[in-house]
Amino acid sequence: MSTTETLGYVGALVVGLVLGLIGGGGSILTVPLLVYLLGYNPIVATAYSLFVVGITSMVGTYQKYKKGLVDIKTGVAFSFPSFVAVYLSRRFLVPGIPEILFSSDNFQLSKGMGIMIFFAFIMLLASFSMIKKGKEKIISLHPQPYYKTFIQAIIIGTITGVVGAGGGFLYVPALVIWANIPMKKAVGTSLIIITINSLIGFTGDVQTLDIEWVFLLTFTIISIIGILIGIFLSKFISGKKLKKSFGFFVIIMAVYIIFKELI
Repeated sequence: MSTTETLGYVGALVVGLVLGLIGGGGSILTVPLLVYLLGYNPIVATAYSLFVVGITSMVGTYQKYKKGLVDIKTGVAFSFPSFVAVYLSRRFLVPGIPEILFSSDNFQLSKGMGIMIFFAFIMLLASFSMIKKGKEKIISLHPQPYYKTFIQAIIIGTITGVVGAGGGFLYVPALVIWANIPMKKAVGTSLIIITINSLIGFTGDVQTLDIEWVFLLTFTIISIIGILIGIFLSKFISGKKLKKSFGFFVIIMAVYIIFKELI
């Protein structure tokens, strides 16, 4: 096993630890790790990220469910329009993006570059949601009509499908504002949506990509070990402080990705 491969598997453990400690951020680490350290194509990296995040989120869902912090009915209902969007974006939208998005005399924006830059901007959004002080929102007694939630879930699903992200930082506020679920329960419920979306989205990639199953399953198993360690350590470590620190780290990573892709 090469040094790079060993570092990649250490990274897989860190991905799981982050998910276990702060309940999100797995794909934020997984995609850059696969692209910049292990040398995977961004399309393949975002596909692998969906599988890794989907399986590890499934483990997280079970842990939250045991604590009574998962609203299964709402999670499954909300996930329907979202997973349709994720699947269609992975099956048709991503493969249909032109290989060259923009070209001039001195610059050429490829499909891979475009996806990584878009991913970096999503990372910046995620970082701001991690850094800002969380406040319990005033929950409306009248949830918005389902057709509005349907449209919003389609938009979120498309974004997460393109960048290969779990999208927890988008789903949690959606569940609080639109489904009137308390914050702690929204975090647990979002894991159901992330699990369903990610794994169904990945099935769209299976039909268009050659998957290295031995590597992907090994990476995922190590991430699962990481999330179990992270969940155990979360009893002793302040998740809020970690989340804020991780948010600043994500900003640095996002700026690095933009700089590396454009310069």
